[in-house]
Amino acid sequence: MLQVVWFKRDLRIHDHAPLALAAAAGPVLPIYLVEPTLWQQPDAAGRHWAFIRESLVELRAALAERGQPLVIRRGEAVAVFEALRQKRGAFALWSHEETGNDWSYRRDLAVGDWAREHGIHWTEIAQNGVIRRMRSRDGWARRWDQRMSADIVATPQQLLPVDVDAGAMAAEQLPWLADDPCPGRQRGGRSQAEAALHSFLTERGGRYHRELSSPLTAVESCSRLSPHLAFGTLSLREAAQAAALQLQRLDGLPPDEQATWKRALRAFIGRLHWHCHFIQKLETEPQLEFANTHRAYDGLRESEFDEARFTAWAEGRTGLPFVDACMRSLIATGWINFRMRAMLCAVSSYHLWLHWRRPALHLARCFSDYEPGIHYPQMQMQSGVTGINTIRIYNPVKQGLDQDPDGVFMRRWLPELAALPTALLHTPWKMDEAAQRSAGIVLGRDYPLPVVDPIEAARIARDRIWAVRKGLDFHRAADAIQERHGSRKAGLPPTTRPRRAPPATPQLGLDLGSDQAPLAAPYGAD
Repeated sequence: MLQVVWFKRDLRIHDHAPLALAAAAGPVLPIYLVEPTLWQQPDAAGRHWAFIRESLVELRAALAERGQPLVIRRGEAVAVFEALRQKRGAFALWSHEETGNDWSYRRDLAVGDWAREHGIHWTEIAQNGVIRRMRSRDGWARRWDQRMSADIVATPQQLLPVDVDAGAMAAEQLPWLADDPCPGRQRGGRSQAEAALHSFLTERGGRYHRELSSPLTAVESCSRLSPHLAFGTLSLREAAQAAALQLQRLDGLPPDEQATWKRALRAFIGRLHWHCHFIQKLETEPQLEFANTHRAYDGLRESEFDEARFTAWAEGRTGLPFVDACMRSLIATGWINFRMRAMLCAVSSYHLWLHWRRPALHLARCFSDYEPGIHYPQMQMQSGVTGINTIRIYNPVKQGLDQDPDGVFMRRWLPELAALPTALLHTPWKMDEAAQRSAGIVLGRDYPLPVVDPIEAARIARDRIWAVRKGLDFHRAADAIQERHGSRKAGLPPTTRPRRAPPATPQLGLDLGSDQAPLAAPYGAD
């Protein structure tokens, strides 16, 4: 019987259980579907497709070397599989489980219904630490460890060929996507994933735990594996085992260097746990893509959405230089480090008082490593609507002073402010007319004045968000959320029951604290 292997967010042949099992059962037809409706969703972007297409080129070549190239078809999944059944008769369908957006969830439900109706056996296999149909979080961390320590699945050396037209490689530009220039984007493909993993574990990653917070240093010191994990050119198990193996190889280093590398690699492995911890939330409760985790926050921001503020934030023109530099960098490169992602989310939610859903879609389109299962729970956590996480209102000025004290990052991404002295770069709105003339800039023309007063806006947001966290009913619901979604992993920063509102201070407690504060998971393991 024909064995159809459906590639989705797993664009590799290594550590690929569906491919290995299908190859052992008979002739394999490996297929990737360019699904029109998927690419018309509001979270889809050209940078996602560019990365995927580059990965498909390498995947097709790797499969062809084993006897059967990747087959590419354009169309909706049920229609494509039904046409194949009409032409070839019954077949076995294999794939990895996917925790994607709502569209892919409903697509998979439809494929499941079609398969049962026509007697098609569809085998879905887990590819990370996310547990489908999980009843309790108890024991989740232990099961993650078991999955990550299991043997890497052997790659089939030969595939029985199938007499089928493989189809042309999909176009570089899909008709459903707007132009999406991203000159600094990481390239897709297995070779790129392997190179990034090797350089991180042997060269770049030694100061990971110290340098992941600043956009200046994170570009090199972070793993940069997140798009490869998101689209599956590298498996999470491969990354976890490679990091664990590298830990065992440090004995020959000088003591100080060995200690630094150990801290770095252990921090990275911890964030691989967090990667799956957050995806598990969306797997358990798909509505988190749309609805507040704690429903007491329903209606808090939705009716006050300010389009002008949203546009300024999305374009990097809020008048808050460090925020704008981070957004412009993200738009141009498709990546920014986790702390800055959290700040962008928090500024949109607190200072600009925007409901998280539309900012989430904008960031999803910007992130070349968009992983729905991490993205939406993180958006909610940074917006303060989970009911179980500490409210973190970043001070965007203090973040700039802490993470870019000399203004190197801001001057790169805000050339209109490049001539400003460092003392004024973080707060240009404090310049009088004489200072503006000296710098050759007119605020409000060359660079916008702040759309909000960051201190006053944060104070108002803090009071409004904390006002919801009162009453026994709120805490009962929060306890139920904690039971359903809270981490049980010893040693990892726990989600917390709501605490009392902090006393008012000049700084309003806006900053998260030191770089060692529990930031709770990068997007795809930065």
